[in-house]
This record gives sequence, structure tokens and C-alpha cells, in this order.
Amino acid sequence: MGERDRPTAPGGPSGGDSTSTADELTTAAVGGDRRALARLLTAVENRTPLAEAAMRRLYPQAGRAHIVGITGPPGAGKSTLVAALIGEVRKVGRAVAVVAVDPSSPITGGALLGDRVRMQAYAADRDVFIRSMAARGHAGGLASTTGAATAVLDAAGFDLILVETVGTGQSEVEVAAAADTTVVLEAPEMGDEVQAIKAGLLEVADLVVVNKGDKPGAQRTASQLRAMLVAAPRVGSAGTDRPRPKQPEVLITTAATGDGVPELLAALDRHRLATTGDGGDGARRARLARAEAQVWAIVSDRLRDRLHDKRLAEAAAGTLDAVAEHRLDPYAAADDLLGLLIDAAGERPSERRG
Repeated sequence: MGERDRPTAPGGPSGGDSTSTADELTTAAVGGDRRALARLLTAVENRTPLAEAAMRRLYPQAGRAHIVGITGPPGAGKSTLVAALIGEVRKVGRAVAVVAVDPSSPITGGALLGDRVRMQAYAADRDVFIRSMAARGHAGGLASTTGAATAVLDAAGFDLILVETVGTGQSEVEVAAAADTTVVLEAPEMGDEVQAIKAGLLEVADLVVVNKGDKPGAQRTASQLRAMLVAAPRVGSAGTDRPRPKQPEVLITTAATGDGVPELLAALDRHRLATTGDGGDGARRARLARAEAQVWAIVSDRLRDRLHDKRLAEAAAGTLDAVAEHRLDPYAAADDLLGLLIDAAGERPSERRG
């Protein structure tokens, strides 16, 4: 499959339904069974015990894929560019997976799946796997389970994984911690070049792409962005402590026609080679940032889940009532709830590892 042989699924004794099912699913997924892979990703997104059991088997097999984050404002053409990149990657016979994070319904929590509609042309290609995920209220443009999903796809043998963020505004810097290479997409004459540098999007960029290059103002926008990048301080990416070794390259594409897309793919490959060929420091920093993002996302999810446990929910309701009536300040309330969560956690983490 692609440039990399499929990993062998790790073995292990089966113990209980979820464990045996996880064994079967992981074996099938790394063997190329797309239904098994889809089931695993659904379990990951829903944070089920089956997902945890599967991740324990798959995670040691991950860590070899090139994960590319694609972010930017709405209307810049992220989905169209991702579709164009898929086509270019397939021309050279490489396998590619896409995790497209969609805005989620406040009622059902589900995603619109708009990216699947745009990429439907690749539905029958076994070396292309596209997964839409609901953000489910998670900030930063990603879902809290995006990191786990990319690890599953990595272990399943995909060499290139594209992660497309929600695209809701100028605060989607979390993708920098989830990706080896971060592509920030801009569109001409949208005023986004100014907003980008204000909000730090350019700080997380490894590559900056001005899409819709056939429109008036594309060259001017690219020139403005290059000037801003020269003036901007060369500091670590926001939230990642990852120093940027050089100013990010600015490219122009027209995703609808494919113009500039081969050059973008070549730039992605160059960036990967540069970060893996610098003695390992850049790649190691990226891995550490990704590990931190994944672990803290799980910690946050578990704390939120525990707080909604029936027993804790009753105690939390009383604390929130006290805050609402101004008998207790919010800081003291937060400390009280954290104390309850820590007490309730007790021996559970060790039980999970057992």
C-alpha cells in the first residue's frame, strides 16, 4: 500500500468482548479492511472502551506518516485544495488519508460531512480514505479525538495524512501541534493577511498558500504576506514551543484547476525532509508537541465525563447554584470541582491500565 508496507497487527491475548473485538478490528484494519478501519475511527470519535483497547495495540505501530495540517479562514478553498492534493498524490501512486473536521450540530453533535461530498470522486479508490469528524464544540478547529484518528490511520499504513480544520476564523492554531507540517491557506483580497498576522496563524505556518491564484490580487496578497513574514519575529509556533528554522515559503495555487498543486506537494516533501534531516531535533519537537496535545485532550475529555457522572453531577449542581447566588466565587467553585474529580478518580487510572 503506497510507499510503506502495511504493519503487522500486534498480537495479544483476548480478554473480554471489547478486547477480542479490538484484536479483530486492528488485525483487519492494518490488513486493508476499510470497513474495519471505519469502525475503529467511529469508536475513536465516540471515545468508547473498544477504541482504547484498539489504540493500545495500534499506537506502537504509528509514528511514521507525514501528517499535514491545512487551516485558514472560510472561503479560502481548503476542501478544494485537499481534493486537488489527493489527485496529485495519487498520480505518483502514494496512499493518502484525510481527516476533515466539520462544524458540528449543537443539537445532534454530528458533522455536516461537506468534505466527503466534495471528495466523492475518490470514494472507490482503496488507497484514499476520507473521514469527516464533528468538532463537537472543541476549540481550535479540530475535534478532541483528531490526534487519535490520525494515529489509527498512520498505523493502518497511510504515508500521508491530511488534516483539514473547521475553518471558522482566525484562532485555529491547535493544528500546529497535531501536524508535522502546517499549511495556512489564504485567499486574495479578503483582508485575511492582516487578520492572520494579528491572530498568530502565520506563526504556526510552515507553508503559506494563497489559493484562487487566478483571481485579481493574488500576486499582491502573496507579496504582502512575504513582506509580513520577513517582518514577523521568528519565534516558536503558538502553544507548541517549536522554533521555526526559516521563514515559511509562500506559494500560489488555483485548486479548482490544479495550478500550483504539484509545487505545493513538492514543498510538503521538502519540509518533511528538512525536519527529519536536521539531526532529528525538529521532528522530535513536533512529536513531543503532538503527544502533549493528545494526552491533554484525553485528560480534558475524561475530566468532563467524570463531572457528568450522576453522583458528581449532583454535587456540581449544588456548587453551581452557590455561584449563581453569589455565595461562592467561581475560582473557589472550580477548585471544589477539581477536588471532587481528583477524589473520584482515585484508583481508576491504574484500573484502566490493568
